[in-house]
Order: sequence, then structure tokens, then C-alpha cells
Amino acid sequence: MPKIELEAVAEATGCSYPDPFRAVCLGAHWRKLGDAVGLTDFGVNLVRLPPGKWSSQRHWHTEEDEFVWVLEGEVTLVEDDGETVLRPGDCAAWKAGERAHAHCLQNRSGAEAVYLEVGSRRPATDACDYPDIDMIARPAEPFYRHRDGTPYPAA
Repeated sequence: MPKIELEAVAEATGCSYPDPFRAVCLGAHWRKLGDAVGLTDFGVNLVRLPPGKWSSQRHWHTEEDEFVWVLEGEVTLVEDDGETVLRPGDCAAWKAGERAHAHCLQNRSGAEAVYLEVGSRRPATDACDYPDIDMIARPAEPFYRHRDGTPYPAA
């Protein structure tokens, strides 16, 4: 496998969530390391999360396993059963389909946090639920819906 030259991997930013759920998640930057070397079974992203920002809205996936490993800084892991501070060297993971483990990372510190996120790639079959807000994502749809099925306007 070729060595990945980090600086050669394009940095991306943005958030596809509809308003009013997107603002707190804007500001993260990531490099899609898995895409850079053509991985197809799982994705690997190097993420930089600024102070005051969230990785995502709290969510769980029906078909996608997820794993994070904190490299720098600190984030607060928010789950159904409480909050846990993660620091360099700490890892967390979520098995697909486990509704009781909806999660997100929040950077409540005064410094940037850096972590690796790894997830399986099942966009054709994976759905996502956001239990704290009126939002769901259906498999293979490039947009979000209200819980009643009504689509949100594009972000």
C-alpha cells in the first residue's frame, strides 16, 4: 500500500445538514485518506474540529459501523447515556443498528481537536436517525427528511 502524503490529500469542509441543524457543524476540515488510496470497503478521514463545533448532530446508523481515535486536543463524546471526554489516544466505536448509542463529538475546549474517523461504506443501504431533532436520512437519498417523511429543502 502506498504511503499517503497528507498534504497532497485535498482538504474539504462544509455540512450538508439543512438549517437550522447545520451551523454548529460548520467549520470542521477533513482529509479523506481512504479515498486518496482507493479504499472501497471502509472510509478513513483525518478530521480537524475547531473549538465550539460539533462533528455532527447526534445520530446512529442502521448499516454503518463507526470508529474514532483522538490524536490531538479533546472532544466530548455525547451519547444516550451521558458524556465522556476523549483525549489523545482515546478511541470510541459504534456498531451499526444500535439505537441506544446515538452519538456525536463536540469540541468544548479552547483548542482544535484532531481525530481519525473510520466507517464502513454502505450508502445504498444505510439509513441514519437523529434522535434529538426532527431529521432522518434514508438509504441512497442525497437529502434529509423530517420524521413525517417530508424532505427538507437543500442546504
